Amino acid sequence: MKPFFKLFTWSIIVLASFLIGKVNVQAQGKVHIVQFSGLVLSGDDGQPVVGATLYIPKAGRGGVTNEYGAFSMPTLVGDSIVITAIGFKKRFYKIPNTTDEGHSVVIELKTDTTTLPIVEVYPYPTEELFKKAILALDLPDEDQQKQLAKNFDPVALAKMTQTLGASSEMNYRYITQQQLNYTTNRYFSPTWTFLDPFRWAQFIKSLKKNKNNNKKK
Repeated sequence: MKPFFKLFTWSIIVLASFLIGKVNVQAQGKVHIVQFSGLVLSGDDGQPVVGATLYIPKAGRGGVTNEYGAFSMPTLVGDSIVITAIGFKKRFYKIPNTTDEGHSVVIELKTDTTTLPIVEVYPYPTEELFKKAILALDLPDEDQQKQLAKNFDPVALAKMTQTLGASSEMNYRYITQQQLNYTTNRYFSPTWTFLDPFRWAQFIKSLKKNKNNNKKK
């Protein structure tokens, strides 16, 4: 009698295990997939957030928004989605219990303003090295400083400019202009420049300039 009872008990256990496994398989076969889609916008101005990441940590998959801030990805009911983007605060969204094949939303992200501490950049890592560098500088002495100030005096530079002769570039321009004048006027009779007021003005100006140069010398 006892062997029959043990056999009956084990048969019930095996049958129950089989039925439970069958129910689990059927339940897994009825997993409802929801196509999750929508837009990710900035909460400040309503502009699309490009490159925002939508990630499902439990499933290890996700998606990214396009240039219009749009996205579309397969999800399951109850999935928790993490939405992140550079410059915005992180946000979470959970897929509701729905029988629809698709679920669309508009997600607004808030701007994340982070104030960074002020960083002062110095050429030397420590104050001690900075002091040593200052003490090691080879500064010009007082006589050299006076000579530099004298050489770059604006009045002295102006005098040097007035006494300098014509440069090679100025001579080239003068000769080129003379050749051009000759080519232009070679078929015309020469004009008498004695009554030309412009010539007289240039002549008087040159005399005054030479007179001032002689006084300065």
